[in-house]
Amino acid sequence: MQRKTLIIAPLAVLLAAAIGGAFYLLGKQPVRDGKLALEHLGAPVTVNYDERGVPHLYAQNQLDLYRALGYVHAQDRLFQMEMLRRLARGELAEVFGEKLVDTDRLFRTLRIRDRATSYIAEQDKTSPAWLALQAYLDGVNQYQDTRPAPIEFDILGIPKRPFTAEDTASIAGYLAYSFAAAFRTEPILTYVRDQLGADYLQIFDIDWHPEGVTRSAALAANDWRALNQLASISHQALQAAGLPQYEGSNAWVIAGSRTQSGKPLLAGDPHISFAVPSVWYEAQLSTPDFQLYGHHQALNPFAMLGHNQQMGWSLTMFQNDDLDLIAEKVNPDNPQQVWYQGGWVDLQSSQSEIQVKGAEPVKLTLRSSPHGPIINDALGEGIANSQTPIAMWWAFLETPNPILNGFYELNHATDVKSAARAVEQIQSPGLNIVWASAAGDIAWWAAARLPIRPAGVNPAFILNGSTNQADKLGFYPFRDNPQELNPRRGYIMSANHQPLPASGIQIPGYYNLPDRAQRLTDLLEDPAIKWDLQNSQAVQLDTASGYARRILQPLQDDLLAAAADDQQRALVEQLLEWDGNHTLDSVPATLFNQLVYELALNAMQDELGEAFFNNLLATRILDLALPRLAADAGSPWWDQVATPEPESRADTVKRAWQQGLQHLHKTLGDDSSNWQWGKAHTLTHNHPLSKQPPLDLLFNVGPFAVPGGHETPNNLSSRVGSGPWQVLYGPSTRRLVDFADPEHALGINPVGQSGVLFDQHYRDQAEPYALGDYVPEHFSRDDVKANTRSTLTFTTQP
Repeated sequence: MQRKTLIIAPLAVLLAAAIGGAFYLLGKQPVRDGKLALEHLGAPVTVNYDERGVPHLYAQNQLDLYRALGYVHAQDRLFQMEMLRRLARGELAEVFGEKLVDTDRLFRTLRIRDRATSYIAEQDKTSPAWLALQAYLDGVNQYQDTRPAPIEFDILGIPKRPFTAEDTASIAGYLAYSFAAAFRTEPILTYVRDQLGADYLQIFDIDWHPEGVTRSAALAANDWRALNQLASISHQALQAAGLPQYEGSNAWVIAGSRTQSGKPLLAGDPHISFAVPSVWYEAQLSTPDFQLYGHHQALNPFAMLGHNQQMGWSLTMFQNDDLDLIAEKVNPDNPQQVWYQGGWVDLQSSQSEIQVKGAEPVKLTLRSSPHGPIINDALGEGIANSQTPIAMWWAFLETPNPILNGFYELNHATDVKSAARAVEQIQSPGLNIVWASAAGDIAWWAAARLPIRPAGVNPAFILNGSTNQADKLGFYPFRDNPQELNPRRGYIMSANHQPLPASGIQIPGYYNLPDRAQRLTDLLEDPAIKWDLQNSQAVQLDTASGYARRILQPLQDDLLAAAADDQQRALVEQLLEWDGNHTLDSVPATLFNQLVYELALNAMQDELGEAFFNNLLATRILDLALPRLAADAGSPWWDQVATPEPESRADTVKRAWQQGLQHLHKTLGDDSSNWQWGKAHTLTHNHPLSKQPPLDLLFNVGPFAVPGGHETPNNLSSRVGSGPWQVLYGPSTRRLVDFADPEHALGINPVGQSGVLFDQHYRDQAEPYALGDYVPEHFSRDDVKANTRSTLTFTTQP
């Protein structure tokens, strides 16, 4: 009997623990069926959930609609909301500890939280957009106040606190920052120009300009170290937080004259870092006077992508340069003064404190010059880390930027004129809005407030704050922005390439390679094709690019000479005959991507040093530089600076080829027929807690073998580096809307609608997404009813 008791007791404990764990997890799951009381409603709201967990909300008025949206959005994505507001406001270390202090310090230095406070204070508190935002936040907070916290809150010990309009505005600032390539690019270009010289700058396709940091304001060695550290922190901050970063996008609209249905067709796939949960939250919103199927960001009630029966739109990054770095001239007699417009002026300073889990708070002093925040303060010791304060002028901080009102009006636009008025209010970040209507119009607007810089100033470099280089002479009117309406060619395409405004103004920016845009153009301009939802899928899923040909063609003789034996020569010939298509079974795709990294490494690391080189790998300017480098046999980059004899392009290509093969043999095996792209190129959706093993095994989704590659239309991209390659970003959704039948649009979520672990919709779309499948976006009442899996009703009474 005693022995039985000894056996039964532990089993009872285990059973009780299992039952307790099951009840714990069950309590965390979203409620999608039955009735729930929601305060402040004017009338009941019905929410039908479809087979993917997408809510279709039906309300009698829009404030009730947005209040219910806040609740259902929060129950699927509350942890995502919490993480994004903490990232944007510099508050991650409070829950993650000291490893996120650098990230918090960076975001405090960017002044996003300060601008959010002033932005909210400027809002018209009687406007429809403001009232809708307040109703939405009320729904979010009612959910948080009445339901158990997400699992992640318990693991990290996150206290509940209300979500505010300042949080929403801060996340808009994070969006703008993630677009600001200048912060991570200008230090590298300035270093190449000032430390290496004009010959080295040629491959970056930037005209040599003597402007910028002149000898009198030259940067010292510790200044370069500080800037390099800042660029590193900027790159690492978003990865450390495990949250999405905006990278690029495809979008196009085709006029009815070129579609099978005779009505415009809209296609869009914004390229964003992959994460769990995915960035977009889908929801259909319906009242007697308003209909929209939208894709929403965390803490934002207004869809950034959407459509209804009358109109729809997608977006891409404009890539305009709306951030300048400015080297200030310090008063030698007073380090707290800088030279500005003919005299010494005081730096303004304020104090901030970062709460750190398990450690003492970190205090920091934040300084500003008349040009903007001093970004050196992101390093924690300000001027002690460098001799030269570097200020940041940023359009997000310097414009009214009524972006929330702009998207509210875009959600409610009824025709091309009202859409244009809405887009004009989007000032930072710069966005291309690609729009279509059932009435037959197609349009594109580059939305941003573009600064007027002094003549001759190239903002690709750090500017000299003691001159007028950093001054802004105002802003161009919106009518001068790039835009089109119903062009004769019958389509409009946007792929982050440099636009050509009809106004003729120059728009500096960090635009993507032209190859993706050219590939889309080649496909879309074919006059023999009548476009529909089916053949449009093939374009979104296309995996080819002309980029490989631009790099390989000038190197073909050097590559053939680099082959050490017949087996290697066969691989070279296979690579040179390759069409640039990144299919799962492609061996040349693997060879090419390894070669690209080895070429960059062997040509550029010796001049730049390891730190600057690693930062270069994460910028778009490398993409633009490599084809120009390959075509220039006389470029000084080919020489190894540490060797007595000069190396030629052929010497460096040979070394890169051999090192690449050595690495592939080591990582993928000796049989080169197994070096298939799908075995080396995989996608894993990472959760913010994945940085803490073994939680990655629980929260992450993947890996999946995926086709596509860097700057192909199916832009499943990894960082330039050594294989195997982890896909970092790509289409955050793929949408197709034919306005002959907008109620049967197609789309896909990369992971799932829900961010709640163990929910059936946590990962249910991940495999179909990797396979290139599409799912219906239900819109009509009958279609929604036929696909409803559960119904939740919000009532005005308990």
